[in-house]
Amino acid sequence: MTGLRLASPGRRTAAKRRWSGHLRSPLVAGAMIIPFLALAAFAMAAPVGMLLLEAFRDAAGFTFGNVAALARPAYRLAAWNSVTLSLASALLSLAAGAALAFVAGREGSRLGTAVASFSAVAAHFGGVPLAFAFVSSLGFQGLLTRGLKAIGLDFYAIGFSLYSLAGLTIVYAYFLTPLAILVLGPSIRALRADWLLAATSLGATPGQRLRLVILPILAPSLVSSFLLLFGSALSGYATAYALTSGNIVLLTTEIGNVLSGDVASAPGIGAALSLAMIAIMTLLLLLARRFNRRAWTRPR
Repeated sequence: MTGLRLASPGRRTAAKRRWSGHLRSPLVAGAMIIPFLALAAFAMAAPVGMLLLEAFRDAAGFTFGNVAALARPAYRLAAWNSVTLSLASALLSLAAGAALAFVAGREGSRLGTAVASFSAVAAHFGGVPLAFAFVSSLGFQGLLTRGLKAIGLDFYAIGFSLYSLAGLTIVYAYFLTPLAILVLGPSIRALRADWLLAATSLGATPGQRLRLVILPILAPSLVSSFLLLFGSALSGYATAYALTSGNIVLLTTEIGNVLSGDVASAPGIGAALSLAMIAIMTLLLLLARRFNRRAWTRPR
């Protein structure tokens, strides 16, 4: 077979090294990140810029009236309810998700795979179907409610209501817990058993192992997961509106009301409410960043 020339392994290796070196150059790296920056600008920076423009203008021009309207009692109550709901549901789902992820990660691969598969499906179960499921089960005439009444347990008799802020917290925690399992699972599985064995051999109690070994290692993941859960709860709209019909005022439901009001829409106030949500999340991100920095720089 004359005329067929094959490159030697040395030449192929040298060509790969030259190509790898080209990819590592600052110019090529900057060119490859341009699509990501363009997508981020289109999906994040542009909407925020439009919100800023809309929040500080009306039909007459520049105004602070939209932002000043946030001091109204209804909007202050909406902010309080949103923060309370997001905080409570995020903490509940974080605790439940961490416990389930820890048990699944320690019991074996089959259980871990089953929990991860169920969580991947349940994490997408939200909105109107989730509200209907809870009304059918925990509503005033729900199947579970009637079954508990048959054995003498009546939660509604002691003041519980699915259509209250407490009931909405349970619903939110239900669909946020699978998300917490998915996010915390890899970090918990990365915990090495010899770390716990070493702490036990030094005389550490179960509480000390949790406080001095497990929590410091998982702290960044827990904080990041809490931010994700809090943001998901804060931005929820369909479930809350379908379950309470707008009787519990939240920032998201108020944004929907001012944008599609029966009398007149107020897009400027809706943009100001959206900026308030962004401000809440930005404050939490700054606090979490400071906490993580202190956790990494704290002497061991």
